[in-house]
Amino acid sequence: MIKTVTFTLMHFCIAFTVTYALTGSVAAGGLVAAIEPLCNSVGFYFHEKIWQRLGKDQAQAEKIPPHAWLHHQA
Repeated sequence: MIKTVTFTLMHFCIAFTVTYALTGSVAAGGLVAAIEPLCNSVGFYFHEKIWQRLGKDQAQAEKIPPHAWLHHQA
């Protein structure tokens, strides 16, 4: 969870800086910095969960002995 929080803070800073540089507006920079990274952070959290699950599935698949592959295909 700490990884997600630090990623979010970094993303807030980047989003604000880029938007401010493009628009010259502190308000627009703040608005984009508040909304866009929050959405990405939620997406990142679920992205990590999916990859963790895929990693567990892969680890379980590797535990199947080579001689038992047909049995586990059913």
